Amino acid sequence: MLTITTQTIPEKKADKSASFLKGTLILTIAGIVVKVIGSLNWIFVSRILGGEGIGLYQMAFPIYFLAFNISTAGVPIAISIITAEHVALKDIWGAKRVFHISMTLMFFTGILCSLLTYFGAQWLIDWQFIRDPRAYYAVVALAPAIFFVTILASSRGYLQGWQRMTPTGVSQIVEQIFRVITMILFAQLLLPYGLEFAAAGASLGALAGAVAGLLVLVYFHWRLNKDIDATYGTHLEPPANVPRQSVAHIMKRIFKLSLPVSATSIMLPIVANLDLMIVPQRLEVAGYSVNEATKLFGYLTGMAVPLVNLSTILTAALAVSIVPAISEARILKNHDSYLRQTAGAIRISNFICFPAFVVVLILAVPISTLIYNAPGAGPAVWVSAFSIVLLGLHQITTAVLQGLGHPTVPMINMIIAAIAKVILNWILTAQPSLGIMGAAWATAADIGIAAFINLYFLYRYIGYKMELTQVMKNIIAALIMAAALYLSYHLILTRFGSNAIATLSSVLIGAIIYIIVLIAVKGLLEDDLSAVPVIGKITIRGLRKLGVFKEISQEL
Repeated sequence: MLTITTQTIPEKKADKSASFLKGTLILTIAGIVVKVIGSLNWIFVSRILGGEGIGLYQMAFPIYFLAFNISTAGVPIAISIITAEHVALKDIWGAKRVFHISMTLMFFTGILCSLLTYFGAQWLIDWQFIRDPRAYYAVVALAPAIFFVTILASSRGYLQGWQRMTPTGVSQIVEQIFRVITMILFAQLLLPYGLEFAAAGASLGALAGAVAGLLVLVYFHWRLNKDIDATYGTHLEPPANVPRQSVAHIMKRIFKLSLPVSATSIMLPIVANLDLMIVPQRLEVAGYSVNEATKLFGYLTGMAVPLVNLSTILTAALAVSIVPAISEARILKNHDSYLRQTAGAIRISNFICFPAFVVVLILAVPISTLIYNAPGAGPAVWVSAFSIVLLGLHQITTAVLQGLGHPTVPMINMIIAAIAKVILNWILTAQPSLGIMGAAWATAADIGIAAFINLYFLYRYIGYKMELTQVMKNIIAALIMAAALYLSYHLILTRFGSNAIATLSSVLIGAIIYIIVLIAVKGLLEDDLSAVPVIGKITIRGLRKLGVFKEISQEL
């Protein structure tokens, strides 16, 4: 965990790229652990509930996701940005005051949204917003979790503003462990009473996880306060060069930052809820029964989408880490710093997302069979693979724009993209030849439109241009990897007759070939690796012995 020393103050010459990438490494490790646990969880839960039960759960989850985002209203990111600004100016008193004011606000909004979700569940069924009435119990079970998740997210935002990413990582792992145990236990216990009660039992995992994660953050807040007292003293006052702000001014600043961020965040659950309204209905138009439509909806939202999210663990961590880092660079008017961090983050995103895209694309059915025991999810997974690179790019560009003080831009971009998705969902999903694949294509288009508009505004604001030569090197390596992946999977499957062995072995072979080709075309930059703590230095030493970085270290 980062400690509060003079080295954390941005006025020093420490490389902020290394700082935010250190935070990224922490969040990435935590994200990998969380996703591994979550993937194992979905294997068990999918086998307990089946496609239809997962569909019921996924019909309730968008409601919870929307209520949570309305409850937090973008305040966690606003807390992170404003806290980072105050810490950059050594206004510790101001940073703590912002946290106390925002947490009071979150307490009341969390309670309100929990109550509205609980008492509005039946209305959602009556008005056919949720087309399968069996999802009612899952919605009710998720309602209490909204309050605790709201407080949890706000606490993480404050700690991230100090660029302390360890609390977020540890709390995510603890939250996931308790969530998974609760989901599996109650889904199994309530299954004899009906599929709808089993789905509700799985939904209780959100509450258990949020409470456990919040308890972890209480400890880390105590640790932070001890470090503050040791470094700055117990009696804090605003610096002479930083004016004392009124509560009204702080609230206005929070809302000014949080409302567009909130609108951006809310677009994700809004789009999920639009999917909930449109996709099952249009599948019925395509000729599927209600139960079949529910199962296909579960394939897309409960199986394909989690694989996309699993593939973008690193970019999600980068996005969280880069917001306060960019914010500090902006407040200190360090243009070179945030331009360098933006370029590095996007290169790392492409380095990770291109091979992940290839794996999911080539092995869609084998992966669906291996993880979910649901080969029927293969078509939705195959199309969803195209979302991986686009999602990584969208996450990074959105975070940079927010850190630069332009949170409204991603919001507008996502609205434009969401409109396109609704139209495509309505048209494509009703086509019998496409069905659920139409919805997956609409999702990929949605993410891609938002990402590329974000890139345009990054060029306008800071002059960033996508490094097309570098992207082409990623594409070349990915194409060769795809061929190796396809051939190795079928050869190993023929030899051993095991889907698990063939899938895992071919992924390993493909990853090795991807890295070899990327090194051969000079697409792996020493500048990026040098900024990654521990792993980067070890990798550089090994590659220098091979002579890899003799020329390409000067490319940037």
